[in-house]
Amino acid sequence: MLFSPMTLGELELPNRLVMAPLTRVRSGKEGIPGPLVVEHYRQRASLGLIVSEGTYPSHAGQGFPGQPGLVTDQQLKGWANVTSAVHAEGGRIFAQVMHAGRVTHEATNGGYEVVAPSAIAIDGETRTNEGKKPFPVPHALTTEELPGIVQEFVTASRNAIGAGFDGVELHSANGYLLHEFLAPSANQRDDIYGGSAENRARFVIEVTRAVVDAIGADRVGIRISPEHNVQGTTELDAADVHVTYGHLVDALAPLKLAYLSVLHKEPASELVQDLRTRFGGTFLLNTGFGIITTREEATALVDDGHADAVVVGRPAIANPDLVRRWREGLPVNEPDQSTFYSDGAKGYTDYPAYQN
Repeated sequence: MLFSPMTLGELELPNRLVMAPLTRVRSGKEGIPGPLVVEHYRQRASLGLIVSEGTYPSHAGQGFPGQPGLVTDQQLKGWANVTSAVHAEGGRIFAQVMHAGRVTHEATNGGYEVVAPSAIAIDGETRTNEGKKPFPVPHALTTEELPGIVQEFVTASRNAIGAGFDGVELHSANGYLLHEFLAPSANQRDDIYGGSAENRARFVIEVTRAVVDAIGADRVGIRISPEHNVQGTTELDAADVHVTYGHLVDALAPLKLAYLSVLHKEPASELVQDLRTRFGGTFLLNTGFGIITTREEATALVDDGHADAVVVGRPAIANPDLVRRWREGLPVNEPDQSTFYSDGAKGYTDYPAYQN
């Protein structure tokens, strides 16, 4: 089943392997994808769907040096070259729209104010253009400021479609802005966007509806990571997690999105499979963050009915021809972790395809 075709939104995918959104910081200080980025994505076009690395919808939303954006004309021209190259190889590609929220620093995003649901800093340091610095205390977004953030997601999504992407994935996982609204550890607001599970899910729902209205539900997916406790965004109350994400998915289901993508280490758990049932549409699973998904695990997830498709990261980094290698049971390249967040072609575009 892993290598059988499937429908996702308006797209027909030739297989059920999805390339995870992978931060690779190869787009320079101006966030413009260049020829190296074009080649990286082109090489991996045989995967059923590529989801791009997280792309920022506004300068304030940039999380890392070298991260690409969906803001400037030059960035969009760079992405148009990427999507053209992927499509020329017969591939399909969504842009992941990611606002970093409090997971950034003014020395990274060009001096823009760091924003979040609440004025709570992450305990730790972040890599900036000026070296490592402690995470700042973010500005707590006011109720009046939130429509402007919604519009940033809408504009970036429209920009992505204009640059040739087949759709967008809204990043509501891994401790970034949308996830921060969902989690009590990061959201301690006392307005209609904080407190109850329903209130904490409100902003994510509003963003998703607005993007759907702008570009169409068949072009919109969303990624969530319940109980994935990273970057200071923790969800330790299992009952609250069930209620929060149940409410979120119940609200998203009627929109008929292209897909729901869930990152969770226990794909067969009652929580994950309940979310699948509630969503009722195309369901993507990613079983780990920093854990390599094996061919056997990916095959079982689809064959056992836990997911419609499997999202893979490190195998796709190291094997541009991963579909062929896994389909034919060929040996695989091992990823070189030391090059994940470096510059240049090494560990990015120089992984070889299998030679007979």
